[in-house]
Amino acid sequence: MQIMLKTIRKKTSASTLAAGIILTIILALAYVYQPRFCRFLDNKIYDIILAQVHNTQTSGVPVIIDLDDKSLHEYGQWPWPRYRVALLLAKIRQAGAVAIGLDILFAEPDRSSPASIQKELKRDLQVEIEFTGLPNALLDNDQLLAANLKDGPYVMGYFFDFDQSAPANPNPPLLHPLNLAVINSPGAESPHEYLQKAHNVVAPLPNLVEAAAGSGFFNTDPDEDGIIRSTPLIISWQNRFYPSLSLATLCIAMGKVPIVLKNSTGGIESLRLNKTIIPLDRNGRMILHFRGKSGCFPYFSASDILSDKLPAGSLAGKIALIGTTAAGLKDLRASPLDHQLPGVESHATIIDNIICGDFFSRPDWAPGLELSLIIFCGLITSIMIMLTDARWTLPVTALAGIFIWQGGLWFMKDSRIFVSPLFPILTLATNFSLLTVIKFWQTEKEKLFFREAFSRYVSKAVVDQVTESPEKLSLTGEEKELSIMFSDIRSFTSLSEQLTPTEVINLLQEYFTPMTRVITENYGTLDKFIGDAIMAFWNAPIDVAEHKKCAVKSGILMLKELGKLNKIFLEKYGFEINIGIGMHAGMVRVGNMGTKELFDYTIIGDNVNITSRLEGLCKFYGTRIVISETLKDHIPEGFVLQDLDLVRVKGRDTPLRVYGLCSGMSEERKKIELQTYENALENYRNRQFTKALELFSLLKNDYMDRKLYQLYIDRCQVFLAEPPPPEWDGVFSHTSK
Repeated sequence: MQIMLKTIRKKTSASTLAAGIILTIILALAYVYQPRFCRFLDNKIYDIILAQVHNTQTSGVPVIIDLDDKSLHEYGQWPWPRYRVALLLAKIRQAGAVAIGLDILFAEPDRSSPASIQKELKRDLQVEIEFTGLPNALLDNDQLLAANLKDGPYVMGYFFDFDQSAPANPNPPLLHPLNLAVINSPGAESPHEYLQKAHNVVAPLPNLVEAAAGSGFFNTDPDEDGIIRSTPLIISWQNRFYPSLSLATLCIAMGKVPIVLKNSTGGIESLRLNKTIIPLDRNGRMILHFRGKSGCFPYFSASDILSDKLPAGSLAGKIALIGTTAAGLKDLRASPLDHQLPGVESHATIIDNIICGDFFSRPDWAPGLELSLIIFCGLITSIMIMLTDARWTLPVTALAGIFIWQGGLWFMKDSRIFVSPLFPILTLATNFSLLTVIKFWQTEKEKLFFREAFSRYVSKAVVDQVTESPEKLSLTGEEKELSIMFSDIRSFTSLSEQLTPTEVINLLQEYFTPMTRVITENYGTLDKFIGDAIMAFWNAPIDVAEHKKCAVKSGILMLKELGKLNKIFLEKYGFEINIGIGMHAGMVRVGNMGTKELFDYTIIGDNVNITSRLEGLCKFYGTRIVISETLKDHIPEGFVLQDLDLVRVKGRDTPLRVYGLCSGMSEERKKIELQTYENALENYRNRQFTKALELFSLLKNDYMDRKLYQLYIDRCQVFLAEPPPPEWDGVFSHTSK
């Protein structure tokens, strides 16, 4: 049984560990290939962490010039005439702004220009008009804006197109590429191989772009869920580097500073702007450190600037970005902290991050660390579940998950590095959940093994206790007090000679079945069948509170069952059988006995031998049940004890008092017979053999069926003829089993 149990547990441990390793490998592969759902979860975890660690303090340099509802109400609907845009730009510059970026695309000529109006009236109505008193410089708003752009730190915005199916512009506009140096690690490919490659461009009017001090794309690249978490800082077009609107505007504000792009075998690493190193991912994207919801940066209404209502010094030393929040013109984007963030604020966030040097990054070693955590969490969880139970595994797993989550928070808050806790925590949760289910299923198989194995030896109640609390079961052997029973069929050899071998087997099966049921139903454990004998014990493999009483009760019920069986045997085989039962309680060694390969769960010890001798005394004293003095206080109601003798059984020097059980006696008989017997026994042990003989003879005459009384008559006659020695203690020594 123990070998089978060890085999089951080894298989359980091996299968749990194997399942844990397989699950860990699957999760590691999922991490490497990043299924869409996993990327979605990873992004949401990033958002949660960002919300807890983001810095709300800005540099104060970027400001927003807002084309808001107030501006449109006071100066008319958009688009405004470009002379008004030129006037707005001039006033912003005069207010002290060091750079001005336009998050507006001027891709078509201004149709409100007087020259454009003249042409359209001539074309549509054949009407020629002239403007009197209007300077030539004001005839074309686009030329006016271009002239104004030449005089200031203005940066135009454009939009890159990545649709490879669309035809490329044969005459692309002259934009402002980023003048930078490239540091290539040995073996690295060209940075253009890693950067996003534009196919076409939607740019402002050529004269506007050429007049401006700089230009930059205002493309943003949201994730699959539409949220902007990172954005390209540089894009490759026609094998040249082009900056974002925010980067181009910042470069204009800083003047001529060295710009260095660092490239390695893994892709783009960083961009150094003067002394500030901007961490980028392998594709030249910068992670945005959003400062909060919309409104983190100062907003100034364009109407206030045009109306000269701006407080003095409001824009001094600022980098101004022109955008819109007016209804119908809103350029809204979704950020991790605000799902309705004006697009111009994303440009302001980039500038602010670079000025403050407050970046989030994801270095090359971060994925390696995450993959290592996945493998570590998977193996540790598997080993813990294999070796321990959920009482220990659950809190440890929960603490590990909390530690990993707090570690991710710490990395973002202290080091500004995003190490995703998603897959390590997912590994902990998945391994714990699935492996616990697997182990539960395997534990149920182990319980089923216990049930099937022990149901053949012990009662259902005992089996239930063992399966519910297997820790109470000891199969390794221990010293323990047990109640022990031996029973044997009297003269079975001579009876079996009357039957065929098949009939003998059938008779034994018919006899053993109800007897075993009686034992197991009273919380006993069947040790073995020894020919026609039964050996059983109580209080192992688990504790039985009243094992002595259960043992005595079992012996009585066995005799009751025998009465029912004898009616069947008499009719079927032509005879009845009789049994003798010996019972005793004492310390024994209980556990697996035998060799490493073949053994039985049994008991050994001196008290086992004593019980076997007591069973043999049944025939000697003419009683069906003989119990030792260890059980005399555990007799069921309705039964009385009769002191049989003080004996010294074979193989034991210490005398033992033995008793017989009497039942079915009337109160009158109990009073007369047992009192007479006790008086006779007292005289016998006090060496008053004549008086004892008289009383035993009286009992013999009244109760002819009691072999016990004839036994004492014979002893008294012997001692009267030859008195025992002075040291005689009333103990009778049995020299045979």
